[in-house]
Parts: sequence; structure tokens; C-alpha cells
Amino acid sequence: MNDLTYGGKELTLFAEAANWKKYFGSKIRPFIGKRVVEVGAGIGATTEILCDGLQQEWICLEPDPLLRGEIEARIASRKLPACCSTRAGVVADLEFSQTTDSFVYIDVLEHIQDDGPELDRAADRLAPGGTLIVLGPAFNFLYSPFDESVGHYRRYDKLTLQALTPPACRVKSIFYLDCVGMATSLFNKFVLKQPLPNQKQILFWDRWLVPVSRAADPVVGYKTGRSIVCVWEKVR
Repeated sequence: MNDLTYGGKELTLFAEAANWKKYFGSKIRPFIGKRVVEVGAGIGATTEILCDGLQQEWICLEPDPLLRGEIEARIASRKLPACCSTRAGVVADLEFSQTTDSFVYIDVLEHIQDDGPELDRAADRLAPGGTLIVLGPAFNFLYSPFDESVGHYRRYDKLTLQALTPPACRVKSIFYLDCVGMATSLFNKFVLKQPLPNQKQILFWDRWLVPVSRAADPVVGYKTGRSIVCVWEKVR
């Protein structure tokens, strides 16, 4: 296994999106088991939200040594619980004898060209009844200079994610989040055409629009949004 590097220029920006992380964390956390692999854990900002320390093990799987070092610094400073550890590499590098209760992909799967085989490899390493959890950008018609600049191969909808269901799994839950935030994605695609948002734009979205989405998403039945969540359960 060779270390891989990832520019990760958006990671620091979105690390400040506290409301957004708390929101999607509240929707994802009920599906997370006791033994967890977080794929492409980046700088550990999402780990801080999702890992509450009640897990037996939380592996931050990250191929980039510089990003992995930031996670290790968070563990050393106790910003992350003691159950957290880092592992170099990708899912294919995990030993087959190791099974886990949950694989978590937060804004990661869209960076992987062969996304179907990736989920199959994760499912092979899931314990029976385990969960495969993906959060990613929604709707290809929103694909913008931002997506291209950060290395997104695609955005997803319910049909495209359901089509990736590994043979041993079934879809347990699938829904959209941040219906109001779709407006910012549309505005960037057709007007701003920015490769990256600036800090003021991130904070405006997080502080003002995310709370509105949190109230509005249940009203629209989680049927549209800037992001999509899919949870698979291993059934055999």
C-alpha cells in the first residue's frame, strides 16, 4: 500500500460548518454501530461530530499522510475520543479477517472513480447486520466548477445510489438533506461559477440556511436537497 496525497483544499473551509455537521450527524448517528471504519476521514473534523466515544473502535482510514497526521494530533489532544485510531490506506488494504459494524463515507464516494466496486469491497468486510453509510452531493444537474475543482466524478440521486447496492445488502434508508441549500448550489453553477466558496459564503450558508433547511426538510418529506444520504444493511 502506498500513501496517497489529497489536496483537500475544501476540508478546512467546511470544517467550520458546525450547524451542517450537527444536522447530518443527527441523521446518520442512529445507524452507526460499535466498530466503525470512516473512509477518507480527512482531518478528522467529521469524526469529532459522529464519534461520541461510546464506540468500541473507530478507525479513521486515510491514505494521505499529512491529513492523517492532523487526525493523530486531534487524538493526542483529546479532541477525539480514545476509541479513535488512524489507519493508512483505503478499504482494499483492510484485512479480510477484520469485520466491522459500519463503514462511513462522508463526502468521499463521489471522489472514487469506481464507486460500485468500492462499496462491494466495504460490504465484504461488514459484519452481518452491519451498515454501509454514504453522504454525498445530490443531483448531477448541480455539478459545477466547485465539483470539478475538488475532484468529484459525479453527484448522486436515489436511483444512482440504489443501483450501487452490493449483492449482500439492502437499502435501509435513503433521503435528501438541505433543501434550501440547493439554491446556493444553483446560484454557484449558473452565476458565480466559483471553484471554491469563500469563508463568508460558508458561514452564511451554515448559520442562516442550514437551520431553515433543518425545519423545512421534514415538511418536504426529505425528497430533495443539496446532499443525499443512503444507508445499506448487510442481510447475508
